[in-house]
Amino acid sequence: MKLENIRNFSIIAHIDHGKSTLADRMLEITHTIEKRKMRDQVLDSMELERERGITIKMQPVRMEYNLGGEKYILNLIDTPGHIDFSYEVSRALKAVEGSILLVDATQGVQAQTLTTLAMAREGGKTIIPVLSKIDSPLARTEEVRHEVIKLLNCDAGDILLVSGRTGEGVANLLQEVIKRVSRPQMIYKGDNVLRALIFDFKYSNHRGVIVFVRVLDGRVGKGDNLFFTISGEKFTALEVGTFSPEETPRDFLSAGETGYIVTGIKKPGIASVGDTITTLKNPLPAVLGYMQPIPVVWASVFPEDADNFTELQFALGKLKLSDSSFSYEEESSGSLGRGFRCGFLGMLHLEIITERLKREFNLQLVITTPSITYEVLMNNGRKEKIYSPYFFPDDMNIKTIFEPWVNMKIITPIEYSGNIMQLLFDHEGEVGNTENFGDNRSSISVKMPLRELMRNFFDELKSISSGYGSISYEIGKMREADVTRLDILVADEIIPALSKIVSKKRVELEAEKSVERLYTLLPRQMFTLKVQAKALGRIISSRSVSGMKKDVTQHMYGGDITRKMKLREKQKKGKKKMKEKGRVNIPQDVFLKMMRNGEN
Repeated sequence: MKLENIRNFSIIAHIDHGKSTLADRMLEITHTIEKRKMRDQVLDSMELERERGITIKMQPVRMEYNLGGEKYILNLIDTPGHIDFSYEVSRALKAVEGSILLVDATQGVQAQTLTTLAMAREGGKTIIPVLSKIDSPLARTEEVRHEVIKLLNCDAGDILLVSGRTGEGVANLLQEVIKRVSRPQMIYKGDNVLRALIFDFKYSNHRGVIVFVRVLDGRVGKGDNLFFTISGEKFTALEVGTFSPEETPRDFLSAGETGYIVTGIKKPGIASVGDTITTLKNPLPAVLGYMQPIPVVWASVFPEDADNFTELQFALGKLKLSDSSFSYEEESSGSLGRGFRCGFLGMLHLEIITERLKREFNLQLVITTPSITYEVLMNNGRKEKIYSPYFFPDDMNIKTIFEPWVNMKIITPIEYSGNIMQLLFDHEGEVGNTENFGDNRSSISVKMPLRELMRNFFDELKSISSGYGSISYEIGKMREADVTRLDILVADEIIPALSKIVSKKRVELEAEKSVERLYTLLPRQMFTLKVQAKALGRIISSRSVSGMKKDVTQHMYGGDITRKMKLREKQKKGKKKMKEKGRVNIPQDVFLKMMRNGEN
């Protein structure tokens, strides 16, 4: 295929603005998928994606389209919209020349729209503004059009109108992609040359690592001898092909195309996102790759059964091959045994990974309360990085604590601004500039501790703004923190998975809330036990969970009362011994429910 007839583009947007539905219509119009095989969200292949109605993994697909008697190859990458998966978006943008900026005509420009737009502009991509859901009775097409004009400083005629549901305007959009997005450019020409950028990969038990590449220069075919420029590992291409959207073998991939290469490598850690593949005969210099994602949220993951540690290690290794943005390292805990400390890009990312571990690998897990990274300056002058609340030092040994803050932008209808200001005050937010953003909407700049953003802020914002408020954020500087460790004790034993770092101003409220919640969730034991919260060197909150009662004299008929008294005394001694020896077994779902605030 001639370079002039290839177009590479992605769809970027805020979550739930109709990216996957628009991609469905494109696949229909280009006849990439037969009508009988068509279904909703066809590019969302993961069960979790279809269940939640969100895109988690970017998905490439190759479409063929005829225009004016010429055949064009359109390589689309559908990207996630949630801020936790913005690293996926950044990788997709590196593999394309243009992007469709999709804005929901019922919701208007959202905060995450600004973040993804900034990424695309930074990469010098062609931006095609598109309004979706124009067939909805709630569409505010003209208002939203003016918002986009103001945002992009473009003409009204540059903005296209489509409906992913009905297909209106989608054929015109494909034609505009061909007209507006520039053709791929080659730097190196000639025979036996190859430069291919890895933007994603996955693992197959039978075929090893399968890398998803954008071929920048030259061509690659089955049987070619290749190597990774970063790891230096050599391999032979067992198969090359494109996505239609399932993997379809081809004779070769040429410059400008997006596809996959089956490497046959079964060792972990060889392939990496951002690496360059080139030929052994005529190696070319590597392409500038991607920045490494920095984990924002940390949580420890332990197998419920210590014998399943190896299975958990294997499962995390396999997940890492399909999601390079999360990290993990081994750790051990006195009460929970061996497990892994995992880093995630946000709370949704954490929830998705743990859910996949449970579903795809059938593992029963204990997950500790999510935390962030603190820098602690000790009284002896030593500086420590603390990833886990359980290892947070006692207050008497600490001189100063530092925590990360976020720079955040909130876009909301003006009528909700008052409630949002109160919410920001409750979450220690520092409000900066507030300005008008389109008709009847305002943009609020805020600085806030990252721990407060994690404390259910996103859900609370959606609740008080009736779903219309949206946020985007980036990690800012470290600032001094006034926090302490809150431990939860069950039967006088600290439960490491439930320890967390809280603001000293809120420690009593958080203690009472945690104790009350665990009290309602904890199954009753054979003996009476206490649920307590401890912080600042003292017990702050306490509840007693009464033991299960059994009438040990129910089988007796009449007789001397002393016989019954003896049996009751024996039962009392047995329960006392059980209380002294026995550990309380806390089911896994209790930990999960404690992690998800407000969900019973």
